[in-house]
Amino acid sequence: MPIMLFRTFTILLVALLTGLAFAHVLELPAKMQYEAAMYIALQKSLYVQWGPPNVGGVLEPAAIIATALIAFFGRNNKRGLWLPLGALAALLTAFPVVFFVLVAPANAGFMATTLPSIPVNWTEFRANWELGHVIRFGLQFSALSLLVLLLALDAKDIADIQRSA
Repeated sequence: MPIMLFRTFTILLVALLTGLAFAHVLELPAKMQYEAAMYIALQKSLYVQWGPPNVGGVLEPAAIIATALIAFFGRNNKRGLWLPLGALAALLTAFPVVFFVLVAPANAGFMATTLPSIPVNWTEFRANWELGHVIRFGLQFSALSLLVLLLALDAKDIADIQRSA
């Protein structure tokens, strides 16, 4: 039973992490209409609070480590290994790969900007930042779905065993 509790805890971590990325996806249509000065001011004021040492900077590594532990503890069972490994692969693709390829360079560009001067390539930064978060949301949602599926299948197995006893 402790492993079921840990899986539930991990699902909650990944759900919170996915929620952060989903918020970016929901904001995307409005933010794509913003003028450069407003967009950059928003990036420099609001989103800086999402990274380390704040909520996103804690949730992301915690979710990755917890998912890795679930895979490790489930390594003697096909489903207990492969579903969490799939979730872990998705999380590790979201961070560090997608984050450092698309999001971090855009963050650096925005943070180096001093308003009112706007970088000529600010729309490229914006496109990469927004695309990176859409991709990260898809990967994190996939990880969340795999972890929920694992928990649901294990709960079904437990119920089947109890019914047959």
